[in-house]
Amino acid sequence: MRATNFNRLTPYLFLAPALVIMVLALLYPLGYMVYGSFRDWDPSQSLGESEFTGLANYVTLWNDANFRESVGVTLKFAVSVVSVEMLLGVGLALLLDRNLRGMSILRTLFILPMMIAPVVVGLVWRYMYHPTVGVFNRTLKSVGLESVDWLGQHALLSVIIADIWQWTPFIFILSLAALQSLPRSALEAARIDGATGWQQIIYIKLPLMMPVLIVTGLLRLIDAFKVLEVILVMTEGGPGLSTEILALRISRTATEFRELGVAAAMSNYLLILLMLLTLFMLAYNRWQEYRAAKAQRIMEGGV
Repeated sequence: MRATNFNRLTPYLFLAPALVIMVLALLYPLGYMVYGSFRDWDPSQSLGESEFTGLANYVTLWNDANFRESVGVTLKFAVSVVSVEMLLGVGLALLLDRNLRGMSILRTLFILPMMIAPVVVGLVWRYMYHPTVGVFNRTLKSVGLESVDWLGQHALLSVIIADIWQWTPFIFILSLAALQSLPRSALEAARIDGATGWQQIIYIKLPLMMPVLIVTGLLRLIDAFKVLEVILVMTEGGPGLSTEILALRISRTATEFRELGVAAAMSNYLLILLMLLTLFMLAYNRWQEYRAAKAQRIMEGGV
């Protein structure tokens, strides 16, 4: 009897270290942040010494026009970069999914931007966007065109381009892995039936890749909401609030304005937004899997 009980407890004993680490590294800081968001807390006092204010921080942020503008900039930035990166990454994967000489070297070159530190990426692109000595404006002047105020009038677009350059390889790697793991029997059957290359992509490859693409897009979307270093180095959130995403505003509120309670409330707003997006994309993934399974049952029933 004791041996049976021990065998039942064995899986939980193996899970115990992971649960302890999760509680200490995830749940405790999360609870600390949520608790701090209900208090008038600054760095000069401990959390217990701060005054409890209830939902005051959340109400203040809800009525703050600058905070709403940062939310809008964050959504615009995240949706733009993820949409373009998914399009380019999947397109490159479809283009390079073939056995050609030197293809491995070309794939390695595509991955290189992702390996560079974000601070270095921000510095490189900041110098490239320089109004007088930057490579972009020098190129425009060499062909007789006027220089562009990249980090002024087009600051958000400039930051989006830099992020696309750095993180498109992430989409490319996962999309290429998904392509190379597709069942060859389905592709061979499509070829035998006379399907063209575009028909194979639209009706075979993309539907089979969809679960991987949804998870990839979700991971990249979550990361896009937390971009900080590149924007901080390139524009510092300016000019004005045109590139101040929520992560940068949270950092500035906590360090420059010394309002830890307000910064914690902002973090919780960001967490809620990411949770809603995650639930939506997971539900969409489940719906796609249900449609695929239903179509498979119909095909089997027809056969």
